[in-house]
Amino acid sequence: MQALHSLNLDPATGWLNGATHVPSENYNARPSAEISVLVIHNISLPPGEFGTGMVEAFFTNKLPTDAHPYFAGIAHLTVSAHFFIKRCGAITQFVSCLDRAWHAGVSSFAGREACNDFSLGIELEGQDHLAYSDAQYSSLKQLVSELTHHYPLITTERICGHSDIAPGRKTDPGPAFDWQRLDAIHPGETV
Repeated sequence: MQALHSLNLDPATGWLNGATHVPSENYNARPSAEISVLVIHNISLPPGEFGTGMVEAFFTNKLPTDAHPYFAGIAHLTVSAHFFIKRCGAITQFVSCLDRAWHAGVSSFAGREACNDFSLGIELEGQDHLAYSDAQYSSLKQLVSELTHHYPLITTERICGHSDIAPGRKTDPGPAFDWQRLDAIHPGETV
C-alpha cells in the first residue's frame, strides 16, 4: 500500500496538494460555482487490466490506438475526471475542482440534468465485479473528507455512483464497491 501525503485542497486553484497533477485538456468552465455532488466511477484500460498508464493517456488524449484493439473504439472520446485513484491508493488529479470535468455524460441527479455542471468525479481503478483495494478505500476516505470540507453542499446523500446518475447507461462503480465503507466517511471530517 502506498502511503499518501497529507491531502490539502487549494481553494484558490482547485488543485489538490498531495496528488500527482496530470492536467487534461478535457474540461471547460462551470456554469456556476456550485459544487454539490460527488460521483464515484470505475475505469481500467484495457478493460480488466491495471497499472498500465492508459487511463492517464486516455484522459490526456494520448491513448495509443495500436496498443490494444479496444483503444481504437474509444480514442476519439474526450473525457476526463477530476481524480483517479490507483489500486495502490495513489491519487492523480486531471482537472481543477473549479472546472467542469467531462465524466458524467448524459446524467441527472435529483431531477437536475447535466451533472458535470455541479459535480466532482472520482475514478477508481477497477471494474464492477472485482473488489477494490484497501489502499483505494483509504485514499478515497482522505479525498472525500478533504473535498467535503471545502464543498459542504456535498452531503452523504449527495455522494453517488455513476450508475445512480445514469441508470441503464452506466453500471459503475458496480456491485463490488462497498458503500458501507464509504458510509463510514462523514463529510467534512478530518482524517
